Amino acid sequence: MKIDLSGKTAIITGSTAGIGLAIAKGLANAGAGVTVTGRTRPRVDAAVATLRHELPSASVDGVAADLGTAEGCRLLIGQKPSCDILINNVGIFEPRDFFEISDEEWQQFFDVNVMSAVRLSRHYAQGMKQRNWGRIQFLSSESALNIPPEMVHYGMTKSAVQSISRGLAKVLTGTRVTVNAVLPGPTKSEGVGKMIADIAKQRGISEAEAEANFVKENRPSSIIQRVADVDEVANLCVYLASPQASATTGAAMRVEGGIVDTMA
Repeated sequence: MKIDLSGKTAIITGSTAGIGLAIAKGLANAGAGVTVTGRTRPRVDAAVATLRHELPSASVDGVAADLGTAEGCRLLIGQKPSCDILINNVGIFEPRDFFEISDEEWQQFFDVNVMSAVRLSRHYAQGMKQRNWGRIQFLSSESALNIPPEMVHYGMTKSAVQSISRGLAKVLTGTRVTVNAVLPGPTKSEGVGKMIADIAKQRGISEAEAEANFVKENRPSSIIQRVADVDEVANLCVYLASPQASATTGAAMRVEGGIVDTMA
């Protein structure tokens, strides 16, 4: 299967590192013109430089904006009024005791993980509908289904975006705009890498041992019994953005290594 996205434009939120950057690279490699986003200009410029170095013929640019705010979303929309592919990837996570999370922290998680996707999808989906072609993806998580007791606040946001994804797909019934949620499991993103490094340091073990222990202790139902690579998640996202995925919409596509113990 050859995926060709030549002539298509893509915006990937939260794409200066990790899964987002891997998705941007995958889409650019398939021929799409790619816009990466991040909160700071240096991070955005570094990501753009990385992609241009690895893919010299790719069309890549970047926008610096805090998409956890309405103002940041307006800034992005102002600079990029339309796109064919929107990947709602930006998100934050942090293990925290349920009884110690403040109202302000709950709101921050909701604003970044949920409202960024709502605001951008609300805008870009209208243009996709008018052109009768588009791809919207919401990066959810296996934590949307297996709510982690140490991250109830995070799991809530991932359940929310999965719900929005399904509903928006129905809103766009009869069009050639598809909307899907992608559910990764533990993945070697920047944040997870730091968490594993911290565990290794605390326990006086190697990062490889810390990673293996993390899966056994925190995700024992994993079938692959390892942390996934960012490219393994990105490969699914690139496929869902392709013309070949035209009949896949309203779906929750799992790339979590079999953690969720169900066939549905």
